Amino acid sequence: MPAMPNPHALPVPEVVTVYGRELCGDCRRAKHYLEATATPYRWVDVDTDPAAQALVDAAGYRAVPVVVTPTGQVLVEPSTEELANVIGTAA
Repeated sequence: MPAMPNPHALPVPEVVTVYGRELCGDCRRAKHYLEATATPYRWVDVDTDPAAQALVDAAGYRAVPVVVTPTGQVLVEPSTEELANVIGTAA
């Protein structure tokens, strides 16, 4: 049985940070939502950044996007509604 993800293994960012892949539909949806709501965010492509992929792997996450908020909350494959609830915008 795989280990449970450890959200404390990911750094707490100054702005919403999205770890994802360009070819991932859920990742594109999350980026689109953040852009549409003018939410400042940082995009980290785990396909082109091996250190970021290693960080996400070490934290125990196997799916993307992994969204980390400035409060340290971690969302994995969040719906638009989940993003809205955590970020404090209307979906």
